Amino acid sequence: MTERENRTDGHGPLRGIRVLDVSTILAGPLCCQLLGDYGADVVKIEHPVAGDSMRGHGEAKDGVPLWWKEISRNKRTVGLSLSDPDGADIFLRLAATADVVVENFRPGTLERWGVGPDRLHEVNPGLVIVRITGFGQTGPYAARPGFGTLAEAMSGFAHLTGEADGPPTLPAFGLADSICGIAASSAAVMALYARDARGGRGQVVDLSLLEPIMAAVGPGPIAYDQLGVVGQRHGNRSTNNAPRNTYRTRDGRWVAVSTSAQAIAERVLRLVGHPEVVDEPWFRSGRERAAHADLLDAYVGGWIAERTRDEVLREFSAAGAAVGPVYDARDLVEDEHVRNTEMITTVEDDDLGPMRMHNVMWRMSDTPGRIRFTGRALGADTDDLLGNELGCTPEVLAELRARKVVA
Repeated sequence: MTERENRTDGHGPLRGIRVLDVSTILAGPLCCQLLGDYGADVVKIEHPVAGDSMRGHGEAKDGVPLWWKEISRNKRTVGLSLSDPDGADIFLRLAATADVVVENFRPGTLERWGVGPDRLHEVNPGLVIVRITGFGQTGPYAARPGFGTLAEAMSGFAHLTGEADGPPTLPAFGLADSICGIAASSAAVMALYARDARGGRGQVVDLSLLEPIMAAVGPGPIAYDQLGVVGQRHGNRSTNNAPRNTYRTRDGRWVAVSTSAQAIAERVLRLVGHPEVVDEPWFRSGRERAAHADLLDAYVGGWIAERTRDEVLREFSAAGAAVGPVYDARDLVEDEHVRNTEMITTVEDDDLGPMRMHNVMWRMSDTPGRIRFTGRALGADTDDLLGNELGCTPEVLAELRARKVVA
């Protein structure tokens, strides 16, 4: 086993890769969580006094932040001030040992501290630097503060979400950040592949919060360019197929129905007692069915309203039609399929004992990845990394701690 491979005890494909996570809420930390889940040695670098503000997000139990336990799992933690010259010097020494740096400061911040890409590549030409910002490193909006909410608004997502006669609707969670974090992990691995398998070098990845969610929203720009069409809100309906909506059951629960495939649409209407509409000329395509959504919703919604959720799910399943229950977190945790496939797994935590959280995101037969440990306390690994690996003496670390350069 090489020294690089010995950095973690992970079983994932990224074993031997070191990642420095100097990002905060939320895209960068999620990117690094994914890399760590699949074997990378992730070093979380936080401000030595304030820490990462992710520690203050979400629910807490006995003062212990729960989201932090998941988003920072598989990450060793170091408290280090990059804005202090001594802290910047230590960061450069860590960067010399790393493969990837993920950061989301405003453009120009790393450069102002003397640790921008040019300087980082001086000490480590093979370093992949993933830079996540609201609007990218260049352009008229580059210097603007960037948050996921702004990306959700500007991408077209909010414009298309909500009832037709209601206001644009924002998600109640970090949608743009999460999509960006997943995209960033893919970008990092692509850059590593270009370096290691194609004989390339370290490069800079410029990724905005806006572009990944633009892709997720769909082909609005091309439709506008070619047809002058601007999409509008339709509630839970779709312009591409019908019936497609959420429907309330007799026992006050909700289910979602989708009929993207023609055969499924036919099964649903036969199931709810209206086989006659299947032979209508307009029923032969999704867009034409969508023009008759009022009628189809009345048929499907009326049938569902007379039955309990369990009855609806059972009869849809027997008919080979597509339906899904609308879950809250409790439903998700208790679902038999989620349990059976371990989409949510139990991890032992030093502070709170066993806790359930999302498992690794995808299954790999040979290099599956795993959760080795949960999010750790600020500076928990400073002595190990800076002392044992970089050779900082206890006296130097004590002096840096007194000046709040490290934690």
